[in-house]
Amino acid sequence: MNRILLCLLAGMLSGLTALAQQPSGETLKMSLEDCIEYALKGNYNRQSVELNESTNLEAYKQSKLELLPSVNASLSEGYSNSKSVPDAWSGNYNLNASVTLFQGGTIINTIQQNKLKLEQSTYQTTQYDNQLTIKILQAFLTVLGNEELLKYQSAVVKASEEQMKQGEEQFNAGSILESDYLLLKAQYSNDKNNITDTRITRDNSLLSLKNLLSIHPDENLEIIYPDTSALVKMSALPQMNYVMEQALSTLPDIKISQYNVDIAISSVKLAKSGYYPTLSLSGSIGTGHQNDYSNFGTQLSNGFNQQIGLSLSIPIFDKNRTKVKVVQSRIALQKAELNAKQTELDIMQDVTTEYQDVVSAYNKYQTTDIRQNAYLKTFDAYSIKFNAGAITAVELLQQQNNYISALNDYIQSKYNFMLKRKILDVYMGNPVTM
Repeated sequence: MNRILLCLLAGMLSGLTALAQQPSGETLKMSLEDCIEYALKGNYNRQSVELNESTNLEAYKQSKLELLPSVNASLSEGYSNSKSVPDAWSGNYNLNASVTLFQGGTIINTIQQNKLKLEQSTYQTTQYDNQLTIKILQAFLTVLGNEELLKYQSAVVKASEEQMKQGEEQFNAGSILESDYLLLKAQYSNDKNNITDTRITRDNSLLSLKNLLSIHPDENLEIIYPDTSALVKMSALPQMNYVMEQALSTLPDIKISQYNVDIAISSVKLAKSGYYPTLSLSGSIGTGHQNDYSNFGTQLSNGFNQQIGLSLSIPIFDKNRTKVKVVQSRIALQKAELNAKQTELDIMQDVTTEYQDVVSAYNKYQTTDIRQNAYLKTFDAYSIKFNAGAITAVELLQQQNNYISALNDYIQSKYNFMLKRKILDVYMGNPVTM
């Protein structure tokens, strides 16, 4: 019966787990802010990183309990049989306690080190949050960019279809060569294929975004487009000195490297504690009985005893183990200090490079915007000329391809600027909004 119940319970749990993994069927509508907030709560890897804080918290609590005495009880009952003492029963009951009074600062330094590790783990979680936010930005903006590209490509396909129909009429009327008509037909087919490729790229980016949100791949996710004024706000770039100051004061990488130095310092202190003696206080109470259970209470009363004592353990020679630990811990401290300095330099370089990239990306975005508008007007003018029979299909398609190329550059530079500008906000510790 127990086996049957266990099998039923396991089946129910498996069914519930499978049900939980299935898509809800409802459409999730999310802005960038919604995606970031959702990921910071639901991302599986993020939850795993956050569990490190819980682990370090338990280690910190345990290290503080080491200051308290340890208490244990022991009870034993025995039976023996011999010619002189047949069928003898005996028992001992003891309560023991011990506490370390001095151990070269080992306990105190361990508490301090575990406290530092606990505090550091919160910054490590923040560091992961920044990395996760940047990944969400990349996926989200890639989806937006491909959605926008699809709109333009749809307009191009519509124009290509009209050109192909117009070319067919002109070819049937003998106004253009068959080769020109076939070029128009091939262009229409190519433009439709571009839409297919863009949709696949968009769907793959959407799938990446779902993975970052830790939701089922088949879940319906709809992106909420940001306000049109968002791009204008991004163009207001703060001064480089301000960005650097904010990054150095808010980025968790700096804090983490400094905590590594502090933890290394505590490790040196822990290593040095091996040079000092250990002083412990212990005590016990106990009683027992012998031979049989006659006068059991009297035996326990007569056998009741108490003990208390101090013990001192003095290290004299430990084959240089403590000395080696001290030297190694000092080397680890030097490495931590060097890493902290290098981390600061790396951040300064990264921030400077990122700032310059934002400026460059914005300038490119403005340039490509002007360029794609110019090619659009040229393409529209050539379309009118082609419909009037004033130019060949080759001339028209050359302008159309120029426009498509300029359009791709424009959309790519636009969302590249948005991404880099928002990454700069992450560096400055600003909320990532759009």
